[in-house]
Amino acid sequence: MAEKIILTGDRPTGKLHVGHYVGSLKRRVELQNSGEFDKIFIMIADAQALTDNADNPAKVRDNIMEVALDYLSVGIDPAKTCIFIQSHVAELTELAFYYMNLVTVSRLQRNPTVKAEIQMRNFETSIPVGFFTYPISQAADITAFKATTVPVGEDQMPMIEQTKEIVHKFNAVYGETLVDPQILLPSNKACLRLPGTDGKAKMSKSLGNCIYLSEAEEDVRKKVMSMFTDPDHIRIEDPGKLEGNTVFTYLDAFCNDGHFAEYLPEYANLDELKAHYQRGGLGDVKVKKFLNNVIQEELRPIRARRAEYEQRIGDVYDILKAGSEKAREEAAKTLAEVKAAMKINYFDTPEFLEEQSKKYSK
Repeated sequence: MAEKIILTGDRPTGKLHVGHYVGSLKRRVELQNSGEFDKIFIMIADAQALTDNADNPAKVRDNIMEVALDYLSVGIDPAKTCIFIQSHVAELTELAFYYMNLVTVSRLQRNPTVKAEIQMRNFETSIPVGFFTYPISQAADITAFKATTVPVGEDQMPMIEQTKEIVHKFNAVYGETLVDPQILLPSNKACLRLPGTDGKAKMSKSLGNCIYLSEAEEDVRKKVMSMFTDPDHIRIEDPGKLEGNTVFTYLDAFCNDGHFAEYLPEYANLDELKAHYQRGGLGDVKVKKFLNNVIQEELRPIRARRAEYEQRIGDVYDILKAGSEKAREEAAKTLAEVKAAMKINYFDTPEFLEEQSKKYSK
């Protein structure tokens, strides 16, 4: 029976926030502890981060340890999961180079994720080649570890589709070699993309609308209490809208019935709270205080674990080094199979010499 393998990761361009947590990190821990998977690889994608931060490598370097600490603090266990640094697996670059021959420029231009990212970064007139080709790099990351499952957010679906196309094309041209990966989306719809605290579509460090996993309790409370709600819900007795109301989006992502029993026993569940808010008579402050309790409960053990690991940075360094060495060994096996399929493994078997000897001995 084929192995079940996960590959996922994050760009180290800043500390990870609650959007990352509900969108992917929490699920990764559940998958890691499920016992369903034979191997799990989580990549700190520094090489990918450099595609649009080439002039600021210090930003990437400074966040390697931040992301590693966030991983360990949420419960990623290095005994079960291989955490590695992308740039220290050179085989990924070589795989991407071969895959480039299987993808056209026009196909990359049609990738919705690439189009959106180019627009967001104002790259329209001067797209770095590395950034433009990062769907190919991502395909190399996924296939190098023979990943059967890739847990990502909905916005990454076009990237996985492009990987699948590369896999199918490679296998059609060179023979069955690469594994066809399947996407795994968050099960909670509210987690597909958590908005910023200001109601903007995406959390962004530059907009200051993120709640970071490593933030102090008081800073989290301030952000929750200033969160965007329904601008027309001015008085408590006014009916309130749920659509576009960030507080309720966060409650959808974070709370369960047990939280009501603990912090807001006059309601049995979120549906009752929503109904009261919609008919009027429920103030935003009360709802925000409840949300703050819910989020603080989730973040408390994460903060505690992070504080422990911050006192053991040498151990975290060793985890990253050992993980990168293990990842490189795995990727090297796939690269060898790819080169054999492409018939460019000239010195690995006697076949090439035999062919040439026959050719020139006539």
